[in-house]
Amino acid sequence: MGKKLFIGSLAWATDSAGLQTAFERFGDIEEATVISDRETGRSRGFGFVTFTEEGPTQQAISEMDGT
Repeated sequence: MGKKLFIGSLAWATDSAGLQTAFERFGDIEEATVISDRETGRSRGFGFVTFTEEGPTQQAISEMDGT
């Protein structure tokens, strides 16, 4: 398993800081990014969280999947 997770179905108001806050309880985060539309700057409703280690990824998947 890798250290980078795809996070889908985000609320439109979620930004990168909010994404990091939601996942930092699972472990140290290297990067949390919400992908935005190049032209409008609006969130595209998904992002990525990269942990510094592989360990937290499975716990994050187990607890956050479907929420």
